[in-house]
Amino acid sequence: MGIQQYLMEAAERYPEKQAIVELYKSSTYREIAAGAEKIAAWLFSESIAPGDRVGILMDDPAEYVSAYFGVLMAGAVVVALITQTTSRTLKQIINDADITILVTQVKFIRYLTNIGDSMPSLRTIFIQGPASPHPMPRSINRSIKVIDSSQMNPCGHAQNNKIPAFSAGCDADLAQIIYTSGTSGKPKGVMLQHANLMANTESIIQYLLLTSNERHMVVLPFFYAFGNSVMLTHVAAGATMIVHQSMMYPKLVLDLMQREDATALSGVPSTFAVLLSTRIVKKYTFPCLRYFAQAGGPLSPKLAREIKFTFPEVDLYVMYGQTEASARLSFLHPDEFYRKPGSIGKAIPGVALKLINREGRPVKAEEIGEIVACGRNIMQGYWKDPAATAKVLRKEGLWTGDLAKMDEEGFFYIVSRKSEMIKSGGHRIVPKEVEEIILEHPAVEDAVVFGVADEILGEVIVACIIKKTDCSCNKEMLLLHCKQNLPGFKMPKHICFVEKFPLTSNGKIEKISLKSSIMALLKKQAAR
Repeated sequence: MGIQQYLMEAAERYPEKQAIVELYKSSTYREIAAGAEKIAAWLFSESIAPGDRVGILMDDPAEYVSAYFGVLMAGAVVVALITQTTSRTLKQIINDADITILVTQVKFIRYLTNIGDSMPSLRTIFIQGPASPHPMPRSINRSIKVIDSSQMNPCGHAQNNKIPAFSAGCDADLAQIIYTSGTSGKPKGVMLQHANLMANTESIIQYLLLTSNERHMVVLPFFYAFGNSVMLTHVAAGATMIVHQSMMYPKLVLDLMQREDATALSGVPSTFAVLLSTRIVKKYTFPCLRYFAQAGGPLSPKLAREIKFTFPEVDLYVMYGQTEASARLSFLHPDEFYRKPGSIGKAIPGVALKLINREGRPVKAEEIGEIVACGRNIMQGYWKDPAATAKVLRKEGLWTGDLAKMDEEGFFYIVSRKSEMIKSGGHRIVPKEVEEIILEHPAVEDAVVFGVADEILGEVIVACIIKKTDCSCNKEMLLLHCKQNLPGFKMPKHICFVEKFPLTSNGKIEKISLKSSIMALLKKQAAR
């Protein structure tokens, strides 16, 4: 049995039930499952082999879910791709994962122009949804087959849009690769087996008390680990997902929640900050709203108090996890919210957490150590990166890189991150990724990137830059360069020019001192 079984069972038990509700349309479990079987049958007719990687680059919720489960039904591996991307990033991941087939939409074809022979593994691009009225760009390599929905004709061994049961993934097989930024600056492919995702899904269903009666407001993209877990848990429960995956217009989210009797909302800290900043939020009533679930970065005490003050009758689950753990590792039960402020709670069912110090020994209560996790939800490793895998998957378990302390009652509290990862609006951003792009500008001598605290996003990106002698360059030129090479969430919020960086005694950049001086400068500018 693999996770594709979740959709098959939901469609059998609740065929006419709403699986996905959007602003202007909805899709039943029968329709989603039929779409998945059609995708699976087509992939089989394309001679997909067990374990082949299939990329999904889509933002249509119903089509995405059908494609996701269709890939798994065909025995292939899902590689969900971020839609806020660039041609450069997309090419890098397609090549790293050796993606053979890409399922996408017309709007994202722009990222695939001028690819030439640069993606040797890619042999087919399938455009889901309405066909484009315009011809495909000629710059797409002619050896890559491009088809749309009207041309999809499952044939060969795929009879009646069905796929042989033995082709589908089982619990020991690789199900999905989720790319997440690593400390080296290069995105790492987290390998998750069916068993990993199933263990995490069943644990989350247990502690959130999920049933088929849930009507969950989904604002998180499905291609992220958090959004992926929301999708899997609610399909497994046979629940309904109300989907609007953008916080650009928070009133639309509030309207949908009220119109559709939402029972829950999951989000990162910025999700709740944006909703609470909407002045009309208190005018809405949500009689069915049962809980909020928060993860994707630390929730500030101030924002946590505001959430509870605005929605006193709604339970708040503070959660913690990593992509490497199929999403979730711990949660703070709502009953403990006021008694254990700032805590990430205790391990979820099926997971064991411990704190280990630099010497490799468990720490005592109130001492700081690194969180190490064990459980069936822990990843298989990083795709094609055994060295990076060996650093985090050791005999003790998954070394998370998060430093924390534990109180006498066993509740965990995050202290800091070992790496310098920037968490902005739920995105994990490695400074080196942004630095490398900035350093490509001909006028830049050196660059240092870090995050500074922000009330809405958690952190925003600051770039400190040394210009080359006699080179003309200003903030606008650098921002344009970044815009052309980086997705929007990796764009620097502030650009500061300096003459030199402070150095340590061994010649390394003293980032703490640099960050302190830049924060003082930004604070001074804001006060003007």
